[in-house]
Amino acid sequence: MSERLVRHLANYAAYHRDRRNVATHMVGIPLIVLAVEVLLARPRLAIGGIEIAAVDLAIVAACCFYFTLDRRLACAMAVVLAVGKVIAGKLAEQDTATWLSWGIGLFVTGWLIQFLGHWWEGRKPAFLDDLRGLLIGPLFVLAEAAFHFGRRLELRGQIEARLAR
Repeated sequence: MSERLVRHLANYAAYHRDRRNVATHMVGIPLIVLAVEVLLARPRLAIGGIEIAAVDLAIVAACCFYFTLDRRLACAMAVVLAVGKVIAGKLAEQDTATWLSWGIGLFVTGWLIQFLGHWWEGRKPAFLDDLRGLLIGPLFVLAEAAFHFGRRLELRGQIEARLAR
């Protein structure tokens, strides 16, 4: 595992020490990610004569970044994002009001849950100090889920050791 992965996750974890805040992120971040996928599922771009949804480009870009940090977590994120894309695609096929209502509703709900967690934490969100936090947040949630199920515990140990410094 890369030192960059540990550094990014430890930096993000430093803003999320209260278990209630972590719990809100386990709900809020997936809602926000799905909202972004929903909102990007309808806009189409023509690239070399091929029409592609904006969500496809966003997923490829995010996964490329995740692959620079950790191959296993990146593969898991690719699966999560692909499932979200399927859901987003179904919502994007609906009328404009339904599509936007779901996208905006999920986005606002996710952020309200996030801010509740940071209110409990008594600390601002990590992305306010480093915009990469917007990409690290979903990876943090995935890593926390892995830790919960007894996976990647060596990564958890390295993150905790870095936080203890």
